[in-house]
Amino acid sequence: MLGSPGGTPRTAVRAVRGEWTKLRSVRSTGLALLATIALTLLLTVLSATLSNTQQNDGPLTIDQFYFLHQPLTADGNVTAQVLSQQDSGGWAKAGIMIKANAASGSPYAALMITPQHGIRLQGDAKTELAGSAGTKAGAPPWLRLTRAGPAITGYESADGTSWRKVGTVTVRGLPAQAQAGLFVASPAKHDVRQMGPSTFGGPWLPTTGRAEFDHVEVRAAAGQATAGWQNTDVTRPPLTREEMRTTEGGIPFVESNPGSAERHGGVFTVTGSGDIGRVGMGGITLTDMDTVQQSLIGVRIGLIAVVALGVLFVTSEYKTGTIGTTFAASPRRGQVLAAKAVVLAGTVFVAGLVASFAAFFLAQPFQRRSGFRPPAYPHRSLTDPAVLRAIVGTALLLAVIALFSLGVGAILRRTAGAIIAIFALLIVIPSVASETSIGATTWINRATPIAGLAIQQTMPMPYENVIGPWAGFAVLCGYAAAALGIAFWLLNRRDA
Repeated sequence: MLGSPGGTPRTAVRAVRGEWTKLRSVRSTGLALLATIALTLLLTVLSATLSNTQQNDGPLTIDQFYFLHQPLTADGNVTAQVLSQQDSGGWAKAGIMIKANAASGSPYAALMITPQHGIRLQGDAKTELAGSAGTKAGAPPWLRLTRAGPAITGYESADGTSWRKVGTVTVRGLPAQAQAGLFVASPAKHDVRQMGPSTFGGPWLPTTGRAEFDHVEVRAAAGQATAGWQNTDVTRPPLTREEMRTTEGGIPFVESNPGSAERHGGVFTVTGSGDIGRVGMGGITLTDMDTVQQSLIGVRIGLIAVVALGVLFVTSEYKTGTIGTTFAASPRRGQVLAAKAVVLAGTVFVAGLVASFAAFFLAQPFQRRSGFRPPAYPHRSLTDPAVLRAIVGTALLLAVIALFSLGVGAILRRTAGAIIAIFALLIVIPSVASETSIGATTWINRATPIAGLAIQQTMPMPYENVIGPWAGFAVLCGYAAAALGIAFWLLNRRDA
């Protein structure tokens, strides 16, 4: 059959070999691949060089929560069972604490549960140790902190009888009489309702967490009497005028919602707002930029050469009239299109791997020199699955865009028309949408081939991440499959 994509394996191999010979014998192929790599690296270097940040220059710790406490003289312990915790965020925190005093920034040790990250032990915003992975299954967890001088040890239990050690932290600066009790914190979130094309993430809004505690006890080792409970909204003091003038980065100052504490029998219900820890600890991040995604930004220019290569791989034969010779030599037109797709995708994928790996490693020193370094911007390496997925995914992205371009070129059979149509879809429309409204930008980034760029995402970004990495890549693959499908259908119904 003229249009059948089938044939023997031998004829399929022959078709692939023939298309590979065509691709590598054309001078423009090498130029397009070199241009893909060169343009990607050029834009990557320019972006890394011209970008800068002062995030590491501002406040990197936060101590803002609701604290229900009483004095703990000398050594002793505080114990509580966390009956329930409201999921006001994956890193909302509820637990027990021993703190020098109720002022923000004073030394502390805290043992807490989180809705999505299990049990954590923090020491003075310097150390964090992980306990059990999750608390959703089984009985409500018990927590205990035991003080022996500056050493504070955290324990967890499922029944209040058998205890498992989480770890020990050293807290310098604890006075003889510290404060011990319950705390609840819930980090601020971006106000997505006010996000726009020219704003990152929108303003911050405080959230309120809630937890219930039972079997609460503060016990001094020497048996000293303890006073009654005190309630304190531990709040971060606002920046002074001088600090506001000289500080452009750091954790943003967000007014916390008022907290509260109620007691019914032996059960305490505590609400609180804010967070505790430092950047890189307890889910606290400052990154306003995905450094991995940014290191791969050059592909947005490199794809220009890929589009041209994909289109020309088929339209050049229509222009010169050699397409008739191709179909005469290989009557199965579907097989010819499939062979072109295999050769083109494989070649572009290899070039894309070279470009993406080179761009990632090349960008690292420039980014660090521009201020994108720990703790605000953690070091990213290939051992991180998300990083490897973004790099290899970028090569896949280029290969699929090449297939999409091949399909459009086979449909239109005109180089200029095909390239203009693809550029309008990949570049012009997204650029226009970004200057109109957040709704238009979101729709474009979800429903057009540009959604494939989501494969480069490695961290949550409130404004940019409107679709998941693999979901966005699937959208692009859908466009490529549709273009190739239409091209195959037309090949069998049109003259060469």
